Amino acid sequence: MKTFTLPGTDIVAPNVVLGLMRIQDKTDDEVRTLVRTARDAGITFLDHADVYGSSLHGCERRFAEAMRLTPSERAELVLQTKCGIVPDGPYFDFSYEHIVESVHGSLEALGTDYLDILLLHRPDALVEPDEVARAFDELADAGKVRAFGVSNHTPGQIELLRRSVRQPLVANQLQLSVTHASLVAQGVAANMVGLDQSISRDVGVLDYCRLNDITVQAWSPFQAGFFTGPFLGSPEYAELDAVIDRLAARYDVPPIAIATAWITRHPAGMQVVLGTTTPERVTGAALGSDIPLTRAEWYEMFRAAGHTVP
Repeated sequence: MKTFTLPGTDIVAPNVVLGLMRIQDKTDDEVRTLVRTARDAGITFLDHADVYGSSLHGCERRFAEAMRLTPSERAELVLQTKCGIVPDGPYFDFSYEHIVESVHGSLEALGTDYLDILLLHRPDALVEPDEVARAFDELADAGKVRAFGVSNHTPGQIELLRRSVRQPLVANQLQLSVTHASLVAQGVAANMVGLDQSISRDVGVLDYCRLNDITVQAWSPFQAGFFTGPFLGSPEYAELDAVIDRLAARYDVPPIAIATAWITRHPAGMQVVLGTTTPERVTGAALGSDIPLTRAEWYEMFRAAGHTVP
């Protein structure tokens, strides 16, 4: 498993992350098996959110109940959670009161006295950066949060926060897979009149993150689109799957490892956030951590996924 020091922190992180948004109805044994499988593969970074589960903090609490971590076991893990989505509505809330209340709820649910990373979950149109800064300062000064970041934010939204927030924003969690790749695809086709791919939908967020030492965390790395189902094994992506299967045979790994490797091969140093609760898929995906896809192989997958290389 490839690891790196998360820029702006002293946190040593793997480039594959275990997301725990689907564990609410899992038994203790199932949760423990899932986490143990991830640990065995070198994945020590776990991603939560306050809204994951059937109730607020549901999956965080399910994790803590199943794992019952000792202080030494807790110290071996990087726990990340997110706040800002209010399910009733839904709407978004980056107020000082909501951020602090959410973090306290996550700490209680997770059974820990600190979070390694806190992300603001989705952009709040009514954000007041000074309120975010006040919340971050209080949480950092109290030792309750080690590092901060965002999710699904544009460069302008991050710059607005950075005008007030004194801590570095170390991560931006964004949807990315080989088929849902506007983050990458627009730049490849820049300045191509009449080509839909050339339209900027992400306002250069990938390059912005690279320029500012913000680690991109790719969520839904195997989804074809916005929760439209996986591309692996889908008849709609037969050409892509044929390429992936051939590369899987070449590198002697399962196809899910190649789908992971398409993201980890990118020089931005991104993390892949797994959403599966199937231990075998976690093991298989982790094998893509440092597969050295060639440029030709990476671009072949890109083209087979339907993107244009002018």
